[in-house]
Amino acid sequence: MKLAIHNPLDRTTVLRKPTAEDGADIWDLIQACKPLDENSMYCNLLQADHFRDTCVIAERDGKILGWISAYLVPDDAEKVFVWQVAVSEQARGLGLGSRMLQHLLERTECKDVKSLQTTITLDNEASWALFRRFADKNDGELTHEPHFKRNDHFGGQHATEHMVTISLREEKMRKAA
Repeated sequence: MKLAIHNPLDRTTVLRKPTAEDGADIWDLIQACKPLDENSMYCNLLQADHFRDTCVIAERDGKILGWISAYLVPDDAEKVFVWQVAVSEQARGLGLGSRMLQHLLERTECKDVKSLQTTITLDNEASWALFRRFADKNDGELTHEPHFKRNDHFGGQHATEHMVTISLREEKMRKAA
C-alpha cells in the first residue's frame, strides 16, 4: 500500500510578483538562507519594486517562503538572468524553487526568453541540483563555464562564479503564455 505524501505547497502557496512592501521580508528570508550573498535591504527593496515583473515571491498565509530575483538581460531579451533563489527552511525539498522558476518563465514578460542564465560557485551543491533538475524537467540543455573569476573579478575574496546557461525548448515553457 502506498501512502500519499501531502505537499503543503500544492494548494496553499501563492506565487506572485513582489511589491515594494515586501522588501524587508525578502531581506529577512535571504539572511536566513545561508550561504546566499546578503545584499542590503535597500537592494532587495529595489529588486521588488523596479524588477517586480521578473521576480517571484512564494507566499503562504502571509509569510514569504521563497524568492527569486531575476531580470531580462539588457542587451538580449531572449535571456533571463536569475540572480538569487531563496527558499525558507520549512519549504525546502518540496520543489518550490522549480515551481518559482517555471512560474517566472510562464509570465508574459518572459514570452521571448529562450535561455535562462545564472552564476553558481562549484561548491554550491543545492543550486547545481536545482538548475540541473529544472533543465532536465524542461528538456533544456545546461552548459557552464567560469565567468566571474576569483582573481580577475573578486580580488581573491570570492570563489569563481560559473555562468550556467539553460537553453530551453519553447513548447515546454509556453504553458501559460
